Formats: sequence, C-alpha cells, structure tokens
Amino acid sequence: MKTNALLKRALLACALTLPVITAQATSLVYEPVNPNFGGNPLNGTNLLNEANAQNKYKDPSTASLGTSGQSTLDQFNTQLQQAILSRVASSISSSIVGTDGTLHPGTINTGNFSIAITQVTGGNLQVTTTDKTTGASTTFVVGNGQ
Repeated sequence: MKTNALLKRALLACALTLPVITAQATSLVYEPVNPNFGGNPLNGTNLLNEANAQNKYKDPSTASLGTSGQSTLDQFNTQLQQAILSRVASSISSSIVGTDGTLHPGTINTGNFSIAITQVTGGNLQVTTTDKTTGASTTFVVGNGQ
C-alpha cells in the first residue's frame, strides 16, 4: 500500500509541476562561420591560421629551383647553349620542310646526330633521330599534309 500511495503522490507532483514549467525554446538559426559564405569577417584571420597550421605542404625554397648552385655565368652559358641548339634545329627543319610546308624525305647529318626522314604508308613520314656517340635513337611519325 505504501508504494502505491508513493506512486500516486509522485504522479500528482509531476502533474502539478508540468504546467508550471514553461518551455523556453526559440527557433534554431544557422549562422555561417566562414566569411566567404556570409559569416563574420572577423573569423577570417582565425580560419586562415587554422588552415596554415594544418597545411603539410611546404613551399620549395628558391635554392631548390632550376638555377640552384649556378652562378650567373653558368646560367648565361646554359641559355646561350639553348639558343644555339634552337637555331640549329630551326636550320635543320627549314632544310627538310619545303616552301609549301611539306616534309621532304632524306638524311641530315650534324656533328653528333643523324636525322633520317623516310616515307611510310599513307603519305606519312617517319623521322628517326640517332645519336652517333651512343647509338640511341628516337622515332616518330608525322603526316605530310597531303
């Protein structure tokens, strides 16, 4: 009987206190954090610092770029060599390309290289460049524009 009476009192106490407690709820409003998407602009610095802290990529130093360890004279010599090789390649290509823009079969020999242009099927030409000192060669096929 005692438990029954205690249960009734507990239920009565809950029933009497529930209407007294008022709900204090408001609608949930989303506010973006990132300033790029409408958030507070003052969050920008904090977000950037967090991104930098998580960034594992390190910017390569200028010493690790292509000119590392080269003096100005070495850089100049490298550029001069590239310019001369470009002129030689241009001279060779002008001797194998006709005025109408088509390639002419034949062989061109330079100091270290041999360039052979041969006719293959379908009007295409095969260009084979051979290094005379090592014997290594590369081959590619181009259309003759016919």
